[in-house]
Amino acid sequence: MTNDDYRIEARTPHVEDYMRLRLVSGLTPFSREAAEKGLPNTIFAVCLMRGDETVGMGRIIGDGGCFFQVTDIAIQPEHQGRGLAKWIMQALSDYIEIHLPATAYVSLIADVPANRLYAQFGFAETAPRSVGMSRVVGR
Repeated sequence: MTNDDYRIEARTPHVEDYMRLRLVSGLTPFSREAAEKGLPNTIFAVCLMRGDETVGMGRIIGDGGCFFQVTDIAIQPEHQGRGLAKWIMQALSDYIEIHLPATAYVSLIADVPANRLYAQFGFAETAPRSVGMSRVVGR
């Protein structure tokens, strides 16, 4: 299998693909109801395709003007290790450079060692000036 077997499609993943990719890639799963509500609010997204199968994804979410977040970078485990996450990040980075306002604040929460990938696209750790924080409702 080569990278020629893959392609990037600029579109939001289908709910089923979104939920499956989050689960198999080790990201926190969401309920179907949450996914159905959240996905239509995507600013920009890409799907990594192999034939007709969605094997990876990445999204940009935000308020459309000031704040944006790169999220949901996920690839099925059997397709990892081929540099495909770089393809996803390049597509998202291109969108950021071309379409977002010059004053936009673009953030992400990086799992280690994925932080090394994001650094290649201009993302830098914010500590000690600021630190990422989160709150999960209902836990």
